[in-house]
Amino acid sequence: MSGPLELPSLEVRRSVRSQVIHALRAALVTGQMVPGEVYSAPALAASLGVSATPVREAMLELVREGQVLTVPNKGFRVRDLSDRELDEITGVRLLLEVPTTVDVVGRASADDLARLRPMAQRIVDLARAGDLIDYVEADRRFHLALLALAGNEQLVTIVAELRARTRLLGLAPLAESGELATSAEEHLEMLRLIEAGDGAQLERLVRQHIGHVRGSWAGRTEGTPR
Repeated sequence: MSGPLELPSLEVRRSVRSQVIHALRAALVTGQMVPGEVYSAPALAASLGVSATPVREAMLELVREGQVLTVPNKGFRVRDLSDRELDEITGVRLLLEVPTTVDVVGRASADDLARLRPMAQRIVDLARAGDLIDYVEADRRFHLALLALAGNEQLVTIVAELRARTRLLGLAPLAESGELATSAEEHLEMLRLIEAGDGAQLERLVRQHIGHVRGSWAGRTEGTPR
């Protein structure tokens, strides 16, 4: 059995359930919720500092998404994903995100970029602090907001679902070595390239950035999908 999860205590706000689902998704992505392990709603609620009801609702949503499985009278088991599944997810993300991000060049206004810069900087700050749960959520928010500038809401929804199914098991050692902070700075560079109108360099950077998912970020030595 693994030890207690080090999940962040959540403030009581209007949408506690939304906060819970984002925290649990991030815990799944980073591997803090271990594949094969069974977690109860009350135990997760205690870690998050909320009641069991929004946690149970969030876990049932993850069941519908195929992320976890219900274990009668015990809780929820985290579903393991094969290398093939993760490679396929990364491959689809490359097909969708690379050209869509490049399409933002010429579309993004100065106000758009000004709004995204603090989000990109927050990713760097969280990487330096080693806060992986909030890092994953901040990274998700930035990329979906960037893709949204291309104007295709359906694509943003699909990418959000794909990102939720990703596993980044190599984040912890990268954070400890400082490499994660270096990689996080790529978000700021993306905005610089968009402002400069350099679509070719942006395409290479985004392809490299997503390639990390199945490389060192996932605990493998190669930097691109198989």
